[in-house]
Amino acid sequence: MKQPVAVAFSGGLDTSWLVARMAEAGHAVTAISINTGAWEDDGIGALAAHAKALGATEHVAIDGRDSLYDDHIAWLIRGNVLRGQVYPLCVGVERVVQARLFAHAAAERDIELLVHGSTGAGNDQVRFDVTLRAVAPKATVLAPIRDEAISREHSASWLSERGLGPMQDDVEVSINDGLWGTTAGGRETHDPWMAPEETSYIRTTKPTEAPVEGVDIILDFEDGLPVAIDGEAIRGWRAVAALNALGSAHGVGRGIHLGDTILGIKGRIAFEAPGAFILLPAHRELEKLVLTPQQRFWKDHLGELYGQLVHEAKLLDPLARDIEAFLASSQERVAGQVRVNLRQGNVQVTGVRSKWSMHAVQQTAYGEHTALWTGADAKGFSLIHGTSQWLAAQAKREAEATS
Repeated sequence: MKQPVAVAFSGGLDTSWLVARMAEAGHAVTAISINTGAWEDDGIGALAAHAKALGATEHVAIDGRDSLYDDHIAWLIRGNVLRGQVYPLCVGVERVVQARLFAHAAAERDIELLVHGSTGAGNDQVRFDVTLRAVAPKATVLAPIRDEAISREHSASWLSERGLGPMQDDVEVSINDGLWGTTAGGRETHDPWMAPEETSYIRTTKPTEAPVEGVDIILDFEDGLPVAIDGEAIRGWRAVAALNALGSAHGVGRGIHLGDTILGIKGRIAFEAPGAFILLPAHRELEKLVLTPQQRFWKDHLGELYGQLVHEAKLLDPLARDIEAFLASSQERVAGQVRVNLRQGNVQVTGVRSKWSMHAVQQTAYGEHTALWTGADAKGFSLIHGTSQWLAAQAKREAEATS
């Protein structure tokens, strides 16, 4: 028997090929699956059976949802993080959690050969390699799909010849299903002019087929995070899961993201993120009520930087902890209720209230009246506020007059 090996196992085409290939080569294979929202209990059972059918000697399932939410998603919510103003970074944080917990599980079994199924053309190879190097520096890390340039067609054919296959039916599209969202890449996503087919969206109801009447929900926030839905206390990953279910029924959360990869090339995916599409605008609108303009300005900038660290597999950089400290401080007053309407794929925030509301204490009806200053005060403010522009315009006029 060759050196025991641990395979980061999802049941998809690439990791199914890895388990079968390693087992056929004589390794004792431990298939390790980190659940970041893709499976319920029955799904874990099917995953274990699939791993054994492929030749694994052991299947290990680890629930990573608490780690995913507490360590990462919570900060994405507090930071209103959307890459390219579109994509809620569904996969990036998952890979960090999966790699970290995968390495710990392998170490507990004294396995020093770690294998992941990333290709050579995507971001995930970097995320796994960088994280595994940081948390398991003595382990040997292999990525055979990348290192041997194995195509999806080759691995599918190889498995088929042995009467095996992946759990996923459509091998032309790679699906990653997780708590913070589901992504689909392949086939039409390779052409930026082509629209993804309906089969790329596995979670959400087609918006035109969602209930016409829609639904209103009320979210409670404390410290910038959701703590109740329609008056029912719910926190952590369970709140995200509940909003995923609500949003999915109303066609909420679909999108297409085209952006820059870690490798410098362009990448494109279809995605579904119902919970994120509800939480982020709700959280942002509550912040508008309770934070100062300067707080929101710097939060926007640091949130974008934090998203870049997530995307580029640099979450273990101490800078991420520094940004988290700022975000934590900024969220002390982000508490209150937000009313959100979900209707046929659309999300609209229709109301916010908080004991920290700056709107409630301003003694002013915008555009109508105020008790904070007089008309004369406002006239003087306008005169002074426009001084720099007046000076620039006056200097231009005088310069032109003498030329």
